[in-house]
Amino acid sequence: MTANDRPPAPAQVEWVKSERQIQRERRQRRMGVRSGALAAASTVVFLLVVGLLVTSSPGWPRVKATFFDWDELTGAFPDVLHGFWLNVRIFLIAEPVILAVGLLVALARGLRNPLFFPLRALAVAYTDVFRGIPTILLVYLVGFGLPALRLQGMPSDPAVLGGLALVLSYGAYVAEVFRAGIDSVHPSQRAAARSLGLGQAKTLRFVVLPQAVRRVVPPLLNDFASLQKDTALVAVLGPLEALRQAQIHSADTFNYTPYLAAAVLFVALTVPMARFTDHLAARAERRRAPGGGR
Repeated sequence: MTANDRPPAPAQVEWVKSERQIQRERRQRRMGVRSGALAAASTVVFLLVVGLLVTSSPGWPRVKATFFDWDELTGAFPDVLHGFWLNVRIFLIAEPVILAVGLLVALARGLRNPLFFPLRALAVAYTDVFRGIPTILLVYLVGFGLPALRLQGMPSDPAVLGGLALVLSYGAYVAEVFRAGIDSVHPSQRAAARSLGLGQAKTLRFVVLPQAVRRVVPPLLNDFASLQKDTALVAVLGPLEALRQAQIHSADTFNYTPYLAAAVLFVALTVPMARFTDHLAARAERRRAPGGGR
């Protein structure tokens, strides 16, 4: 058969929306615009009512002078911002360490061989103890207890000690998050991997962990948002982070506006993380829905 003898290619059919589909889309757009307008209007009314209630209260002039002093804010903000950079550094260093510690502890708790019973018992004890101790108390215990031991090579920097306390505390929480993700993978996945000839370690590495990590990303981001806020607890050990800088300025002027500056910085960092977490959670929900894509 020559090229001239080949049958012509079928003509591509152009899909045209029906009149009913066009009307449905128009109606949906109108409903979306209406819903958005109602939401915006109700939000504005709510904020106005709250603002009027606050500003008309008898103690508002005193609160305004104590917490919303513009001169105090501009005077303290550079130092608070400089201290906030220490909070960010502690967070960025502690986060990958917490992930590693949490994953190792979760894997240790999943060991079923009797030979590894001491390791599994140690992992269980770690999660039980460090989840039960309040984080601020753990910061005190690590920050003042470890230097008192006078061990060779023990760090003395309060920021390092505070970061270590956060790693110990959040590592226990993250370990439980990882363990929940690993346990959520259906046993049939392991059986299928073993039937294909994969060993226990390769099944865990290539089949179980990828699915588990994908499922626990939203709760992990929630933990890290909390971690960013809890870096302020390191202030009890004395490093000049954001909260400590705000305390110094407030002690000099007896004005609490510097605390507002620190709060604004923390909110500016945690709110985007929270919205990103919501986005990932919604995407995971769409994947689990019938017909959901990747």
